[in-house]
Parts: sequence; C-alpha cells; structure tokens
Amino acid sequence: MPATTIERIEAIPLRIPMDHWAPPPLFAGRPRTTIDTIMVRVATDRGIVGWGEAFAGGWQAAIAALDHWVAPLALGQDATDVALTGRLERVLHNLGRAGPVIHAISALDIALWDIRGKLEGVPIHRLLGGARRSRVGVYASLLSYAGVVENVRRNVERALERGYRQIKLHERTPETVAATRAVAGPDVPIMVDTNCAWLPDAAAAAVTAIAPSKPLWVEEPVWPPEDFSALADVRRATGVPLAAGENATGALDFRKMIAAGAVDYVQPSAIKIGGITTLWRIATEAEAQGVTCVPHAPYFGPGYLATLHVLAAKARDSALERFFCELALMPYGKTVPIVEGHVDVPEGPGLGADPEPELIARFKA
Repeated sequence: MPATTIERIEAIPLRIPMDHWAPPPLFAGRPRTTIDTIMVRVATDRGIVGWGEAFAGGWQAAIAALDHWVAPLALGQDATDVALTGRLERVLHNLGRAGPVIHAISALDIALWDIRGKLEGVPIHRLLGGARRSRVGVYASLLSYAGVVENVRRNVERALERGYRQIKLHERTPETVAATRAVAGPDVPIMVDTNCAWLPDAAAAAVTAIAPSKPLWVEEPVWPPEDFSALADVRRATGVPLAAGENATGALDFRKMIAAGAVDYVQPSAIKIGGITTLWRIATEAEAQGVTCVPHAPYFGPGYLATLHVLAAKARDSALERFFCELALMPYGKTVPIVEGHVDVPEGPGLGADPEPELIARFKA
C-alpha cells in the first residue's frame, strides 16, 4: 500500500446529556449528568479521514496530551505504518505508561485502523483476519444507583423489557445483587462491577456474600487493582469467577494477572490501553491461554465500533458492554444500532460508520 501521510489531528470533546432514570451517579466524586467522550479526527493527504476515541475521564488532560505530545510526533508520518503507535508509546513513556498520554495514543491508533480499512475498502475485522461472527450480543451495563434497591429493580426490569439478556451492575451489596437476580430470573447472566471496592483483607468476605446470586463474574473486587496476588487469593478463596483489566497498564499487566491465576476474564479497554493494536494483542494472547477477553467498552464513540470489530474477529464469543441510559442523541443510533440486545457487525470500510455531524454540532464541549 502506498504511503499515506497524516496531515491533521483534531480532538473534539463531546458532552452528551444523559438520563439513567435515577439520581445522577457519581464519577470522580461529582454528579454525572452527561456522557463525555473525545472524538479524534485524523485526516490524510489522500483525503481519507479516520475517527478515534480517547477516554474522557478528565478529558482536558487527554486533549492536552494529544495536542502537545502525540500529534506533533504523528503529523507527517505514514498512516499505514502499523508500528507507529507502538513507537510513540516508547518515545513518550516518561510521561506515563497509563493515563492521558496512552488515552491519546489509543484514539490515534483507532483512527489509523479506520484509515487503513478505508484505504483497502474493507472492514477492520477483515484486517484482523476476518469475522468469526456477524452478530454480537450486548449486555446492559447499569450505572450506579448508590445501593437503592428499588432503583436497581426498576432499571433491571427496564433493560429486560428493551431486549437485553445480560445485565451488569455497578453495585456492591448483596441486597442489590440479590434483587437483580430475583427480577432477572435464574438464567440471565449477571455481572457485578465493584470498581475496586475492597482492600485485600476484606474482599473475599464481600465476594462470598454476593456469591449466592450466582454472578457470571465479579469485577475488580480488590484495591489496588494491580495487586494480582491478592486478586488470585480472592478467586481461590471464593470460587467466584473474577474479571479485571480496565485499569491495567499495557499488555504485560494482562500476562501477569493470567500467570498469577487472578482472573477468568480480562477486560482491556480500547480507548485506554493503546487502541485496537493493543486490544487485539491482549485478546489473542489471553484466549490462547484459556482466559476469555471481554473488553471494557461502555462507550458510545469510535471505541464502541473498534471493540465490536475485535469481538467479531477474536476466537471466543463474548458480549459487548453498553451503558444503559438514554442520550440526547445516540451516536451510531441509525448506522450501527443495538436492537433487542444484539448488534450487527458493520461491513463498511474501516470502522463501518462515521460520527453524525449533528452530534458534533450540538454537543461539542
């Protein structure tokens, strides 16, 4: 493929009003009333535009990293160079092996895969070796209801009514998990994300208290999340399947957690870990060792589509995460919609769809 030069990189922060049918959940200690994301538009000298997404928790820092460090190194480079983002990670490693710099590189990486697919006229899953499935299940990832059981019940019912057949909670009490099981019935998989709720000496008892509700997995029960030895102890002590990886630093962390016997599921996030390149590496390595990759992906921008292509192409079938809420305008709501708890894998070039111009016009921060 002839060289295609990166000519422009633009970060576009969006704040989309959100309703999750309960008092606003807290994020980083503040009430959350919007879904925030950073779209990244990458234009080339051949008129091809690719779209990426960076994690938007503290989006000002990720944009600063993109504008001041990542973009100046990437401009003028060949967009088809598959090793480019890996080189940027090494050049910039003194600025952090996780956090805003890696989030910015993640967005660039996703956009470059979009460009490569568009140049070749094929969907990204074809570049990954081809789709093993054309349709992917989606699980409703409920935001936090601060332990209010009635809000949990009501929104589990709402998710089931809308066709979801897998539910994840961002709760941590036996009562909320038991209420979910009572509403969902015995056959609906339930996942419980505790967001690093407990110190190691308290985690096993807390997970054991949830176990009677038969969760498919309990997610990140230990603080700090990189204490893989403690996580393995909880897994052995409780017999409950565990998941982790949203807060990991690079592919090596996943090798370490698997080697420690800490997890049944790994959860790299495309928009936090280094984009499609790193996500695909982690998924391939983990599943070759018998551990299922279920990416952390409750997002709504190009990271949603990037994860979908990986889920289509990887060895093991697993579901796509989706925050369960109502947005003022649903990104890709018409082009790549979720219908009755499933989504068809896009077959258009690259990611398969571009963000709606109306979305950017109305909600740019």
